[in-house]
Amino acid sequence: MTDLTVVVPGGDGVEPVRVPAVLLPVRAALPVLTRARACGHGHRAAVFWGTVAVHALHLVARGLLLPGLSRGDRDAWRAGPLGAEETELLRHLAAAMPPEAHAVPVGDALPPRLPDPEGLVRAFLDAVADTLPRSPAAPLAAGGPAYAAPEPRRLPGLRAWADDVAAEHDAGVRLSLRIEVPGLTADGTDDVALAFRAVPQVHSVNDPALVADAADVWAGTAGEAFGPLARRAALRALGRAARAWPPLGPLLSAAVPDAVELAEEEVGDLLGAGARALAGAGVEVHWPREAARGLTARADVGPAGDGAGRGHGATGGPSFLSADALVTFHWRFALGDQPLTREELDRLAEANRPLVRLRDRWVLVDPEEARRARARQDRRVTAVDALAAALTGSAEVDGERVEVRPTGWLASLRERLAEPEAQPAVEQPAALAATLRDYQRRGLGWLARMTSSGLGCCLADDMGLGKTVTLIALHLHRQTDASAAGPTLVVCPASLMGNWQREIEKFAPGTPVRRFHGAGRDLERLADGEFVLTTYGTMRLDAPRLAEVPWGLVVADEAQHVKNPYSATARQLRTIGARARVALTGTPVENNLSELWAVLDWTTPGLLGRLGTFRSRYAQAVESGRDPAAAQRLARLVRPFLLRRRKSDPGIAPELPPKTETDHPVSLTPEQTALYEAVVREALAEIAGADSMARRGLVVKLLTGLKQICNHPAQYLKEDRPVIPGRSGKLELLDELLDTIVAEGRSVLVFTQYVAMGRLLERHLASRGTASLFLHGGTPVTAREALVERFQSGEAPVFLLSLKAAGTGLNLTRAEHVVHYDRWWNPAVEAQATDRAYRIGQTRPVQVHRLIAEGTVEDRIAALLSRKRELADAVLGSGEAALTELTDAELAELVELREGTR
Repeated sequence: MTDLTVVVPGGDGVEPVRVPAVLLPVRAALPVLTRARACGHGHRAAVFWGTVAVHALHLVARGLLLPGLSRGDRDAWRAGPLGAEETELLRHLAAAMPPEAHAVPVGDALPPRLPDPEGLVRAFLDAVADTLPRSPAAPLAAGGPAYAAPEPRRLPGLRAWADDVAAEHDAGVRLSLRIEVPGLTADGTDDVALAFRAVPQVHSVNDPALVADAADVWAGTAGEAFGPLARRAALRALGRAARAWPPLGPLLSAAVPDAVELAEEEVGDLLGAGARALAGAGVEVHWPREAARGLTARADVGPAGDGAGRGHGATGGPSFLSADALVTFHWRFALGDQPLTREELDRLAEANRPLVRLRDRWVLVDPEEARRARARQDRRVTAVDALAAALTGSAEVDGERVEVRPTGWLASLRERLAEPEAQPAVEQPAALAATLRDYQRRGLGWLARMTSSGLGCCLADDMGLGKTVTLIALHLHRQTDASAAGPTLVVCPASLMGNWQREIEKFAPGTPVRRFHGAGRDLERLADGEFVLTTYGTMRLDAPRLAEVPWGLVVADEAQHVKNPYSATARQLRTIGARARVALTGTPVENNLSELWAVLDWTTPGLLGRLGTFRSRYAQAVESGRDPAAAQRLARLVRPFLLRRRKSDPGIAPELPPKTETDHPVSLTPEQTALYEAVVREALAEIAGADSMARRGLVVKLLTGLKQICNHPAQYLKEDRPVIPGRSGKLELLDELLDTIVAEGRSVLVFTQYVAMGRLLERHLASRGTASLFLHGGTPVTAREALVERFQSGEAPVFLLSLKAAGTGLNLTRAEHVVHYDRWWNPAVEAQATDRAYRIGQTRPVQVHRLIAEGTVEDRIAALLSRKRELADAVLGSGEAALTELTDAELAELVELREGTR
């Protein structure tokens, strides 16, 4: 209990009352308050201070930390310097403070008074600023070890220095330079001798409207806002400016720093590197309004001459998969909004001075910039580079981003790609023995337009939305155009070849189809409109033979198989040429944007540049969230080449029945509990003493072992004898679920990521008299197809499936239930597995059951996936490997067996 000052509820005064309170040091309070703010369900005072805590952490993260001394001459950090925006936010926070948040211990003074809200908020910001540099985060928070001692130290000899720092920053001023050119408005020629003066100006940070010349501040005539404290702060700012740009040095020795004369070469430097150096010191440069400035460059990109290039496709533009297709960058320069002729640009460059008379007015331009502009000649670039620039509206040239405007057929192509809905519809082929849904017809039209332009693309619809039939329709459509016709090569996982053949025979009857797979594979006497089906493994072995065929279209189904561009599979696939390439995948990005680069760089080589450039220009900026503009440019560039539709999108698949997902927590048996705790204890001790390389392997081994124990002790112990009931909570629950499902005459898919667990389940179900089928990575292709047909025909109610071998491509719509016996830690992979049953053709509701061993590592991962699905996609996308970087303490917390499970 403690004395706190609070507003009396329902009253109109203030009086001391005794209330329970918890007093915490700031270091301990921060995680409590931020969690209170995140959940939003705590006491309103805790939620308020949680909001202030987050604001304080943002200030520290931006480096707004000032060193100084406390009243007792001890080292202390505080938040600052605070600009106008930060100060305004502080005032808004103070105004929103609930009455209970004013509560502070009452002193001996009477009558008690509510403390000033703004002062409380400012004190808390400073307390947070002084806490982080005294923690293991010191190097990140403070940029080094200074003032990072765990406890404050007395430093009385630094009081004068601390007062100077406080004076400079608490005065809240910043500096700018106003460039004056006497006689600038006079008529004349560029031979007129002009003088240049830099006048320092002082601005109030708290009130940006207040500004005064330094001479007035020194004379004391600039008003109350610019007193002695502001003058000391301005002098320090002027010192920083002079260090950043030495021509300002004479101002420091002047009695009154009113102005400094500048030579022409100094003005020229100030238009370029000098301005950048001053900007780094927080000093803006203001130029005369009478002089036009700002030489801008823009590139018109399009066909040279009359646009008749080589390798033209069906749209009149070049084939974008042709390496010799080139277009020209035509440079356009302007001053403000006034275009410059080549002669005027030459004059600016040859004048070699910062101020030039042009078109009866003075023009300010960096001489070096003018020379670089004149030297920049029109250049030829590949058509793909030109299209990328046209789509994003900009290009990076010599380290500088310039605006780009497409011309000619390139402008027309950009318009078609950017506004696909405005393009004429493509009718489904007469030879197609199916009626396409509306979204499938739109997909066909998009595919037809992209491939007829010589462009590759990625159809990234959700699993089960009919990508296969849409692709078959595209093949038939292309056979009606002599410039696009030709055989189509489909590269897919081995388990999908049978499905492709059945779909082709069903939807394109009479279309020849062959499998290029097995010992007797051949490519003799290929027909123009023939389908050739092969696996990624066969393609990798026989890429030279496949590359000899003039393919009209090459399709990579389940294209995530080539998400690693350095793999042998991806490299060999790139060697097979075609008039167009199409990637099919339900997960274009599983872990990071480099996978998207790998897919699109195969469909349209060069579109996203080199991988290293793509990572630095787009991926790192987008994944970190630090550059929204980069994300927007990447979206503009990628959107035309990737069509993504989800089952949940309005109007996509309204005929799909409902899907219910349920998590089933199960308790560990005593045997599982004992095994789990023993493995955790022994593994953590071994991990603590391991080096970094060995540690990663040990962490993966631990997580794998714990998941196997959660499944069944027999799996972890590698037992071959029949499964004994009563040893696994999961198995007991699975038995209950299957009893109900089978009794109702329904069918179920049971997924596990472990083949060994699948074999245990197979033997267990056989011992119970439950018919089941089992498909895994070692199942031959023909046997896989037979298993699918047997299940779809109702031969067995239970289909056991290895997640990696059967998580994609299969059509198993007989199943009304899907059981995930063990959790895969990538939500996208789990969703794909579920889509074996929940796809077009499913007419009955689907129930998804996820079995989770409560209190275990599975429970913690399941909770994370439930609370933060987007974060889980990014952090846990690579499964156990992403958790190898956890600290020993974090790992122990993750795998610890919680109470209530023993």
